[in-house]
Amino acid sequence: MSDSCLKGDKRWWKEVVIYQVYPASFKDDNGDGLGDINGITAKLDYLSELGVNVLWLSPIFESPQKDMGYDISNYLEIHPPFGTMEDVERLIDELKKRDMKVIMDLVVNHTSSEHPWFIDSAFSKKSDRRDWYIWRAPKYDKEGNRQPPNNWASILDDSESAWTYHPETDEYYLSLFSPFQPDLNWENPRVRTEVHEIARFWLEKGASGFRMDVINLISKDQRFPDADVTHPHKKYQPGDKYYANGARLFDYLQEMKRVVLSKYDILTVGEMPFMEDEQQRLEMIKAEEGCLNMIFTFETMGLDSVPEEGRFSFKPWSVAELRQVIKKNQSMKSQKGWASLFCENHDQPRSVSRWCDDSDAYRVAGTKLLCMNQVTLTGTLYIYQGEELGMRNIPARWGPEEYKDIESVSYWKYICSRYADGSPQRERAKDLLRRKARDNARTPIQWDSTSNGGFCPPGVKPWMRVNDDYRTVNAASQTSAGKANERSAIVPPYRFWQRALEVRRQCANLFIYGDFELIEDTHPSVFAFQKSCHLESDVSITVLNCSGKEAEFKIPAKYQVESWLLGSYDVLSLEKAKKGTILLLPWEGLVGLCKTRQGA
Repeated sequence: MSDSCLKGDKRWWKEVVIYQVYPASFKDDNGDGLGDINGITAKLDYLSELGVNVLWLSPIFESPQKDMGYDISNYLEIHPPFGTMEDVERLIDELKKRDMKVIMDLVVNHTSSEHPWFIDSAFSKKSDRRDWYIWRAPKYDKEGNRQPPNNWASILDDSESAWTYHPETDEYYLSLFSPFQPDLNWENPRVRTEVHEIARFWLEKGASGFRMDVINLISKDQRFPDADVTHPHKKYQPGDKYYANGARLFDYLQEMKRVVLSKYDILTVGEMPFMEDEQQRLEMIKAEEGCLNMIFTFETMGLDSVPEEGRFSFKPWSVAELRQVIKKNQSMKSQKGWASLFCENHDQPRSVSRWCDDSDAYRVAGTKLLCMNQVTLTGTLYIYQGEELGMRNIPARWGPEEYKDIESVSYWKYICSRYADGSPQRERAKDLLRRKARDNARTPIQWDSTSNGGFCPPGVKPWMRVNDDYRTVNAASQTSAGKANERSAIVPPYRFWQRALEVRRQCANLFIYGDFELIEDTHPSVFAFQKSCHLESDVSITVLNCSGKEAEFKIPAKYQVESWLLGSYDVLSLEKAKKGTILLLPWEGLVGLCKTRQGA
């Protein structure tokens, strides 16, 4: 019997509900068309009522905003359009009044090219901070043409090099994401000390932890070799084999933990793309010996992508694949690790558009199905702004000119350079933007049915266009419905999420800490699992029909369903049979509390 439900394993950061705020798109308080800190403060009661305990703020620091704040020019000052340090202090005070916390986005693999450190580094080869970044001399081909130090492709634009030439000093600097985001040289202890001081500053300010942006890229192979040629038709190649999960990653993170993080009772979560090795993951998060509380991994996000084609690709996915990915994620607990649970973030499209059917007929059911999956799995739960409303992707009728993200703009520019207007390739690229662009998650929050969805005042142009469906999909219409109960006939997504989070807290031993087990031999479109905990006599089952067609599910004989706690179709779902075979409607999910039959 697993001991994972024992009281000694419980931590506050396992039990909280974390809500990611993308500041530019959350709420405009001062009427300039851009979200701001005071807009966040104004909506704390909305978040508290939902059941949120912790806010994760995407970067609010001083920045040229060439990659929406992930290019930081001053870690200790606030981006002026977002507000002031006093505004942040007031936000933290208001959170404390509601028994809520905040975690910051720590972006320290790279800085902005406008950061004073980089300006000094780029001034001269003899600059005091020259080795704070990664500089290398050019290579030359057989014809004598200058080339980057190696063939690594940029992460955000794989048609370009990951290196940027600096003619003033005749060297290249590594810039994995864009020329505006030079990579810091973590080999330099002075860089690490500065990072420690940044973390300490925000913890003393009142932050309760950090989400660490692409933190597994901080240790690079110091030989900087050429990557294997996996895309023969492209000049530059994926180099993650050499810049992700490097030899000194564990040491760097352990040093940060020892010097700073361990001095505070905080939450730490690392974004770690390209980390597929399970043992390596466990090394990062294993109980007290690890570096961080948990990490973000991305197998689920890759189910509908073609690996060799990157973000802007698509392939159908299967429930069989989903089962195995979630089973792997849930196995971390049995190995003294801890899982993070998320379906959306600022880098991913809207989940109901991606994994379900976002049509008017099925958007609400699909939103609830995705909610039930997340709230009944073991781990720490992350909700992205607007997910609780069932917000959709950008409509297909919008043109590429509406997309603002640096990655989307680069992709469309590349497509237009290669294919003629009206060509099949361009039309396919438009479809891929609609499916996968990061912009999908960045349209402003739809607060009500007034002009601009209530995000900013009428007559003010928002920094990014509000989704056209704001008149029907908005917070006001969903919160005005009143608090949901299990007998409500029609429950809007916000109220459903609120109810689901209450159920998660009430059954914490099962849903937050419980043991996961797949229910096998189901209909191909049905994903079902049980949760159990030896501290409880009950078990739970979660049953999800991940398709737009009806599907049968046979309740295993060993279970006696006492009650259905949650269902995609509200009262219709909750009145399903408690034993035998049940018919699941399209995108119907159910969560049931069961007794195990004696002798089963």
